[in-house]
Amino acid sequence: MSTEHQKYSTQNQMGIIQRYASDKGFELKGVFHDDGKSGVSLNGRDDLKRLFEIVTSGKAEFKHILVYDVSRWGRFQDPDEAAYYEFQCKRAGIKIHYCAEMFPNDGSLVSTLTKGIKRVMAGEYLRELSCKVLFGQCNLIRRGFKQSGFAGYGLRRALIDEARNFKGILKHKEWKSITTDRITLVRGPDEEVENVKWIYRMFTEEHKHEKKIAEILNKKGILTDLEREWTPSTVKQVLTNEKYIGNSVFNKRTQRIEIQDPVSGKKRSLPNPKDQWVR
Repeated sequence: MSTEHQKYSTQNQMGIIQRYASDKGFELKGVFHDDGKSGVSLNGRDDLKRLFEIVTSGKAEFKHILVYDVSRWGRFQDPDEAAYYEFQCKRAGIKIHYCAEMFPNDGSLVSTLTKGIKRVMAGEYLRELSCKVLFGQCNLIRRGFKQSGFAGYGLRRALIDEARNFKGILKHKEWKSITTDRITLVRGPDEEVENVKWIYRMFTEEHKHEKKIAEILNKKGILTDLEREWTPSTVKQVLTNEKYIGNSVFNKRTQRIEIQDPVSGKKRSLPNPKDQWVR
């Protein structure tokens, strides 16, 4: 399963698999499951990796692998990757069964074509979902809501309901629990607000470098919002982040599925052109 919101997903899958095993007269020898992991790659799917290690070692004590459906095998962006892992099992004399699919995985022409289409559809589903999620996030940013990350020094995350009624200030590492609630940035304590103004004055009027400003703040015993000492980079963050003039900037970088590393499966972060930024 891919998210915590699907907490019963693996249990539901297991029920179908157990029923399939019973109908076929199979004895379940072991269970491999990756909770809360995306099926876009093997990266992070430790149990699936362990399964393949057992299969390729030639020491597997089973002859069949039961999977809920084609998409649970993996929503790989390259459908050939899913076929490659299945072929590894087949070469080891182990057959894959897709328990909730309407076709038998018997190597027939219909089975092979259907399976190929399902693999492409599984990958395409993630690409479409990625676009929909991005559109939704950009829409929320345009309406003045914060998506993710820390508030920053001198600011706080305010929790509001769908009618924009104030519900409280979120502390560090606190997150909303109701999906219809939203988060927006508000001014923090007066002392922090004055310190932010002081940082700007030191830079613009006194022409002090970020390093010197950090040294002064640390000598005064003033800590950052994460309760750490100041560094030139944290001072620069305050001086350059547009949220200090009221702008929430989103989509400056992208980690879209289609630009992930094809070998490791890790997402690569690339800068977006400025005309794609959302304020």
